Amino acid sequence: MRASIRPLVSSDVDVMCTWRYDPPYERYDVDADPSDVDLMLSGEGWYAADDAETGELVGFFEFLATGDEIEVGLGLRPDLTGRGLGAEYLAQGLDFARGRWAPATFWLDVYEWNVRAIRAYERAGFVRGEVHIRRFPDGNEKEFLRMTRPA
Repeated sequence: MRASIRPLVSSDVDVMCTWRYDPPYERYDVDADPSDVDLMLSGEGWYAADDAETGELVGFFEFLATGDEIEVGLGLRPDLTGRGLGAEYLAQGLDFARGRWAPATFWLDVYEWNVRAIRAYERAGFVRGEVHIRRFPDGNEKEFLRMTRPA
């Protein structure tokens, strides 16, 4: 699947709010946390990914550039997960980000229990780092595995 990446618009978020992931991945339902929806609608750093052939929305990316590092966030439509598409999908997002920001490093946080995502990230060249607690603006704290790779 070849992705075409473009700025995220509110109708994309509406579609993504209908996506439902099977347990234990339901945490990734876009509307599981209303603050996630608000963040996406802010437009800052969020991008939609369409299938380049069909034009269908297949996922999203978030790129937060700080200095020469980019934090990467991503999601793939539920019916496309678990099919071995994640590493290539992520690689396409990283290519897009390289062309836009020319970073030295990419990093992402992933739930340590999400072995499926970790495998995809490793296939895309990321290496495991430390497990840490991440504090969010709404006061929530969650434990994540940090993964990094050179750009």
